[in-house]
Amino acid sequence: MVKVGIVGGTGYTGVELLRLLAQHPQAEVAVITSRSEAGLAVADMYPNLRGHYDGLAFSVPDAKTLAACDVVFFATPHGVAHALAGELLAAGTKVIDLSADFRLQDSDEWAKWYGQPHGAPELLKDAVYGLPEVNREQIRQARLIAVPGCYPTATQLGFLPLLEAGIADASRLIADCKSGVSGAGRGAAVGSLFCEAGESMKAYAVKGHRHLPEITQGLRRAAGGDVGLTFVPHLTPMIRGIHSTLYATVADRSVDLQALFEKRYANEPFVDVMPAGSHPETRSVRGANVCRIAVHRPQDGDLVVVLSVIDNLVKGASGQAVQNLNILFGLDERMGLSHAGLLP
Repeated sequence: MVKVGIVGGTGYTGVELLRLLAQHPQAEVAVITSRSEAGLAVADMYPNLRGHYDGLAFSVPDAKTLAACDVVFFATPHGVAHALAGELLAAGTKVIDLSADFRLQDSDEWAKWYGQPHGAPELLKDAVYGLPEVNREQIRQARLIAVPGCYPTATQLGFLPLLEAGIADASRLIADCKSGVSGAGRGAAVGSLFCEAGESMKAYAVKGHRHLPEITQGLRRAAGGDVGLTFVPHLTPMIRGIHSTLYATVADRSVDLQALFEKRYANEPFVDVMPAGSHPETRSVRGANVCRIAVHRPQDGDLVVVLSVIDNLVKGASGQAVQNLNILFGLDERMGLSHAGLLP
C-alpha cells in the first residue's frame, strides 16, 4: 500500500485527486493539508466523498508529517511546492507536483511567465516531465514529477506523431484550444461566474498564455529542433473539458496519417485514436483519464487537422498524476483509472 499525502486538497484538482484515489486499491491517503480549512473533515467539505475518507481532516502543512508518506502530491497554486519539495525529497519522499512549478526546465523562463523568481531552481535537474506517453521510463526512476498542464497535454498528444515522424512543418503550428470553466480553478473570480461565462465563449491570453512555453518545450523535443507555435486558448460554458483543434502543414500526401497515429499510440492505455472521419466530443471523456484523438486532411490538401479532447481535471491534471503514481511505484498503469467517461 502506497501512503499518500496531499498538499492543498481544497481545489478542483485536489478533490478530483481524492475521488480517484478513493477507488485505488493500492493507495491510502494519510495526510491532506489546507491552512484555511485546518480541522475540517474532508467529507464535510465534499459530501460526494462521504464513506470514503471518514476520519480524514484537513491539517496545517507540516514537513515532518508529510515526509512520513511514500509520496506527496501538490495540488496547489504555483510557487507553493518550491518551499516544501526540497525538504520532502531530502527525506526520501517522492513528490508529484500538479502545479507549474517544475514543468519548465529554464528557471528564468519560468520567472518571466509566472511573475516571480523560481523558488527552487536547484531541483529542476531532478524534475521529470510527467507525460507518460513520452517519458514513461524516466518516470519510473523519478524523485520529482511535474504533471503536465491541461492545454499542454491535449496539444502535445495531438501534435506528437506528426513531429516525431518529421513530416509536419514545425515552424507553422497552430493550436486553437477550448477549456471548461473549472480550468480557472475554484477561487472566486468574476470571469468564472455563471452569468459571465454561461451562453458565451471568448478567447483570452492571445498575446501569450503561461502554458505556451510548456507546450513549446515539449514540441521542440518531439521535433528535434525549434518550432513555431501559435496558441490561442478560449473559455467555453462547460464545467469540464479541453478541445484542441490543431493545424499543421504536411506536404507529403502519400503518408497514411490514420495509420501513423494508430501505430504511435497502439500501446498507450489512455490515448484513443478514433476511426477515420471521427469528431471526438469532450463529453466522451468526462471523468475519464483518456485523450481521444482524430486526424483529418480536409480536401486532401496540405493542411492537416488534429482533434484532441481530454477532461482537464483528469487526463489534464489529477488522473495523469495518478497515472504517474502507478508508473512510479511499479503498479499497473491503469489502476484506479480504468473507468469509462460519464454520459450524458
